[in-house]
Amino acid sequence: MRTVLYCQHVLGMGHLFRTLEIVAALPGRRHLVLGGPGSPVAAPEGVTVTRLPELAMDEDFGRLSLTGEALDAVKQVRAKALWDVLAEVAPDVFFVELYPFGRKAFEFELVPVLGAIRDGRLSPCRVVCGVRDILVEKKDQAAYEARVLDRLQRFFDAVCVHADPALFPLNATFSRAAAIPVPVYYTGYVAPVPRATRARAAVRRELAVDPGRELLVVSAGGGRVGSELPLGVLAACREHPRLGRAAIRVFAGPYAPDDAFAAMCDLAANLPDARVERFAPGFVDILAAADLSVSLAGYNTVMGVLAAGCRALVLPFDQNREQRLRATRLGSLGRLGLLGPDELAPAPLAARLCVALDAPPPPPGDIVLDGAARTARILRQLVTGDGSVSGADPDA
Repeated sequence: MRTVLYCQHVLGMGHLFRTLEIVAALPGRRHLVLGGPGSPVAAPEGVTVTRLPELAMDEDFGRLSLTGEALDAVKQVRAKALWDVLAEVAPDVFFVELYPFGRKAFEFELVPVLGAIRDGRLSPCRVVCGVRDILVEKKDQAAYEARVLDRLQRFFDAVCVHADPALFPLNATFSRAAAIPVPVYYTGYVAPVPRATRARAAVRRELAVDPGRELLVVSAGGGRVGSELPLGVLAACREHPRLGRAAIRVFAGPYAPDDAFAAMCDLAANLPDARVERFAPGFVDILAAADLSVSLAGYNTVMGVLAAGCRALVLPFDQNREQRLRATRLGSLGRLGLLGPDELAPAPLAARLCVALDAPPPPPGDIVLDGAARTARILRQLVTGDGSVSGADPDA
């Protein structure tokens, strides 16, 4: 099977991580087209990568990172590069992350190739949208949903929802899910898989954690937003004797602003065993070795927490509803605890950290987390027509 996967991440890295897990699970020839900011994450072995000239968006998702003639020139280069990949690979499947449920600003490169696939100017193939569990709210929700349904009708053959419908069905945040004109398949959540070869004790040794020390792992996703959380944790640990004795490993994110990163390093320097890095590969293994994870509530980090089975406190990024909805639902199941922005002062945050450290491990659950493997099976079945496709949504 030949697959081209398109991923445009614009602020964090959740879309990118999810796509990388899926491409790793796919068989055959895989070609990944990336259009977001550079990251330290490597593509799986055997995957060809085309990096489009970088385009991102501001924190309010209001405009692209370039404007005027520079933007026009980059758009032309990107659109041609995407066309050339599809023409050269002639894939069986073109898998598009998020669009048309998002990434409207990138229609300049997507609509031409999608239209060409449909009318035969590019090799016909299955076109599949991959979308996460929760969609962000829109100013004109009705117009947004109508546009999504139109694009799905014109260009797509299926939708893969990277969620467990028992936790979050698509219609929770897309009211016209039942009107989607193509088959909808639930893949389960796309979670990283802990490596059996990296035992808890071995990971703690790699992190230079002394035996008997409690390990707090603090992270802020991509780091472009959310630096107040690791800064708050480090300040709280300085004020509390128990926390001050803990091993604290902060992962600020590859996109963390330099001034925020420097401030974290300054706070860490005044603690006996605190270290700050931007990024670490195999992060799910680090979570599995932790006594407590403290993080934002993005898709990728939360799925890592669930896969690792660790105690966790999360601070939802409240620019939109996505992280709070997910965190609140998981909190109601006892899988993690929620922090509020009013709890980041040293005293209240230290109290929450100590309570979380003393809590029992989260209960095992039946949330479906093998979404990458299930996505691969669905795509293969769509291409081969070999039996009924699993994961179909009977209401869509």
